[in-house]
Amino acid sequence: MTGAALGALGVLAFSMSLPATRVAVEGLDAWFVAFGRAVGAGLLAVAYLAVSRAPRPTAGQWRRLAVVALGVVAGFPLFTSLALQTRTAAHGAVVIAVLPAVTAGFAVLRAGERPSRGFWLAGAAGLGAVLTFLVASGAVRGAVGPADLYLLAAVALCGLGYAEGGALARELGGARTICWALVLSLPVTTAIAAVAVLRHPPHASAAAWAGFGYVTLVSMFLGFFAWYGGLARGGVARVGQLQLVQPVLTMAWSALLLDEPVPAVAAAAAVAVLVCVALTQRLRPGRIATG
Repeated sequence: MTGAALGALGVLAFSMSLPATRVAVEGLDAWFVAFGRAVGAGLLAVAYLAVSRAPRPTAGQWRRLAVVALGVVAGFPLFTSLALQTRTAAHGAVVIAVLPAVTAGFAVLRAGERPSRGFWLAGAAGLGAVLTFLVASGAVRGAVGPADLYLLAAVALCGLGYAEGGALARELGGARTICWALVLSLPVTTAIAAVAVLRHPPHASAAAWAGFGYVTLVSMFLGFFAWYGGLARGGVARVGQLQLVQPVLTMAWSALLLDEPVPAVAAAAAVAVLVCVALTQRLRPGRIATG
């Protein structure tokens, strides 16, 4: 599959993350949701690496895997779980809309990519279209609060983890990159999840457990197989712009599963988002620095 096709599968998988997290934290402790899913995904990663007989990373790769783990195994799950205790999934999509731009910025800093001016312009237009979509949908409400700061922290750490993981996947492959990051994190994630269970023994509805299951199996594990593979093949900055579609999909899932309203006027902005995404995929993203 092409990098864009793999990236699109990753975006589709991740688009359900905020609604699923929102459902999970309604019945489960936020710290358990954030780190318990990393434990579950980490155990799956151990099995995958054993079956695939994956060679161990080098010392330099372990250091880079620590950056991946900080961003996508710990940072993003924790801060989104904390934020979605008080914010809706639709509101979360407002802040997550800046993730493609943050990922592109880290692609320059961490992945050695040099996107062209036209690429940046198309990406900026896409961000504007996403924000227009979210405003038109009514997702923007209320003043900035602690939950929004949590979401901004989640975006910053996630962009870092995406860029570092996408670059490292050129060497390890997408599946092994996320699996080794999960395994590296297991001592910490297991300890924190255990404390969360002792403090707040989990008793939740079937819906909350279903949300937890989704973020464990798909958001924290299988989705990254496709996403990191796509970033490695198609370029972190270029494929990362596919995330512009993610808030649109998240809003659709929120309306379908959580009854969060999305008015018809948002459809025009959604079309503009798709046009901008198409432009970012057709424009030459620039070069990858080699030294």
